[in-house]
Amino acid sequence: MLTKTKIYLSSPHMGGSERKFVEQAFDTNWIAPLGPNVNGFENDIENYLGENRHIAALSSGTASIHLALALLGVTRGDEVLCQSFTFSASANPILYLGATPVFIDSETDTWNISPELLEIAIKDRIEKNKKPKAIIAVHLYGMPYKADELNEIARKYEIPVIEDSAEALGSNYFNRPCGTLADMGILSFNGNKIITTSGGGALITKTKELKDEAVFLSTQARDEAPHYQHSTIGYNYRMSNVVAGIGRGQMEVLNDRVEARRKNYSFYEANLSGYKSINFLNEPSGYFSNRWLTCIETSSFEMREEIRLALLKEDIESRPLWKPMHTQPVFKKYLNFTNGVSENLFNKGLCLPSGSNLTQNDLERILDIISKTPYL
Repeated sequence: MLTKTKIYLSSPHMGGSERKFVEQAFDTNWIAPLGPNVNGFENDIENYLGENRHIAALSSGTASIHLALALLGVTRGDEVLCQSFTFSASANPILYLGATPVFIDSETDTWNISPELLEIAIKDRIEKNKKPKAIIAVHLYGMPYKADELNEIARKYEIPVIEDSAEALGSNYFNRPCGTLADMGILSFNGNKIITTSGGGALITKTKELKDEAVFLSTQARDEAPHYQHSTIGYNYRMSNVVAGIGRGQMEVLNDRVEARRKNYSFYEANLSGYKSINFLNEPSGYFSNRWLTCIETSSFEMREEIRLALLKEDIESRPLWKPMHTQPVFKKYLNFTNGVSENLFNKGLCLPSGSNLTQNDLERILDIISKTPYL
């Protein structure tokens, strides 16, 4: 008996030339965390982003945030301001270093970190002699955060910003690529991202010196010596040459992947925006989102669940929006500055299937199920 094919939220989508680069790694025996594909992948990303940025290819986006914090001197006892409405990987590295997260809620225009609450939090911490050591802001679902407002606040109080662009490669803010808008940026190439290396990430720096320091730390901080000598603690965070080969092939189709994701959004928006109980996150003027995931905000938790469960019954994956970090059991004890925006979005919001390999039949099937839900 034939069954309908499962539709995933965001599955890997190979372009075809990835195999060529991977085979080159095997043919030349570069099966190591260094080699031509690593260098080539870093150059590909640097050329794509421009802005005179330097790239260190690493094992994950989480590792990239960890190294960014370490390079900024974050250590035990420090406080780091972090967007609450995000995946836990944005916040976990703060704890790796023995520092303390302080969570900041979102604004409604982009669903990202609220500049207003950010400044309130900074003033509060300075008054209590706990000036934050860094800020982590996230371009959620590919939508750029309010970078100019945030950077103005960061400069005012002299606090560096880490730009979490794990979901935003291919997005831009007033024609500036996401990942190049802050002191440091990070990317993720996890299997569900706009392009993938199966697992991997990158740190984006303004100088080659910082990149070199990141590479040094990511390869166990081995000193220059004929023997293994270490004067500082390092990490095993460098991307392998095999994985980087997949990334090289994926970079060739990045623009196509962005176009496909944006077409998915346009399809959903055109066919569902007529329902008063469904809202979409529109791009503010000057913003360009890669639309990594198409997200809707429904009128209630019950409606959100009705749609999610109806899709699930038909073997179609969807997912509630991120549960805010300040409501997560592991983070509930930490200080937060909130306004209710992220909790409301979590309760009512849903990520729809958004893979660049969705067919028109897939989209029509999804639409048919959603349009039949009782709450509409």
